[in-house]
Amino acid sequence: MKKSADFTHLTPEVILDVVEDALGTRMTGLTIPLPSYINRVFELQSTAGERLIAKFYRPGRWSREALEDEHRFINDCAQAEIPVVSPLPLASGSTLGKTDSTFFALFPKRAGRVFELNTDEDWTRMGSLLGRIHAAGSLRKPQDRITLHPEQSTRRDLDFIIQGGFVTPEHASAFEDLSLRIVESISPLFEGTEFIRIHGDFHRGNLLDRPGEGLMVIDFDDMMYGPPAHDLWLLLPDHAGRSRREIDHILAGYDQFREFDYPSLRLIECLRFMRIIYYLAWCARQAGDYDFRTNHPDWGSDFFWQRELLDLGHQFQVIMEHKVAWEEGRFFGE
Repeated sequence: MKKSADFTHLTPEVILDVVEDALGTRMTGLTIPLPSYINRVFELQSTAGERLIAKFYRPGRWSREALEDEHRFINDCAQAEIPVVSPLPLASGSTLGKTDSTFFALFPKRAGRVFELNTDEDWTRMGSLLGRIHAAGSLRKPQDRITLHPEQSTRRDLDFIIQGGFVTPEHASAFEDLSLRIVESISPLFEGTEFIRIHGDFHRGNLLDRPGEGLMVIDFDDMMYGPPAHDLWLLLPDHAGRSRREIDHILAGYDQFREFDYPSLRLIECLRFMRIIYYLAWCARQAGDYDFRTNHPDWGSDFFWQRELLDLGHQFQVIMEHKVAWEEGRFFGE
């Protein structure tokens, strides 16, 4: 089992030295670790009192070109006057620095409360923001980002899980057979689908409500090249068939700024399956980390994979029900 790259070299002294060199600015000794599932993120403070966020990307996860894609997308959004937190230019002239094998970026600190979706107007407001982001996302293609397609990203994730031996022998064959059967079933549905740069992790935890300023979008770390519907379904309170009201209000706001690819709604439950596989691969890549093993002691056990197989079987049933509904001209649960 391959061990993930770690961040053991990132001591507070190293972090402060790296940031001071990158910005040409003196820092205080403040280095507050912030929650992050896969990267390492710290809050720092300059001697002038400015609070900064230093983000150190997990070694080996993204290429330089892929990280530049992230920064370029953020800057395209900023140019369109979408509230985002843009990376700071470094002394080198780039927004991306590197120490040893670890890329890093620096951002101004921005705070806000998590956006609560309580009313129809909230859903429409959020849809308007998403339409603006996708208008910026459609301006260009990324150089080296994940293409969110079952025959590409999902097959790669499955190969990593299966060939890496992460599934216990008792469940390995059943997991492989069921997962590949779903991939084969959903792949034709992606034909003719629009692909653009998308946020990739557009849930309410990445939307900040800043009083007097409006909504701000954060954390473009998982940006992808994929169907616009992927950024929509992550916000839904339930499966698509039980979220018709929310979808209608999201698209009412979205269409004010960009025409939505309505046929891609049929992909929502397919994308939910793909997210499950993506998350399993994401966990597998961290399975050798001490912190991950401590926080997820049951991950990878027989019971864990038994539960995953039940969830995948249920999701396959939902996918097939929605596929039939769409073919019959119905909207999922109608």
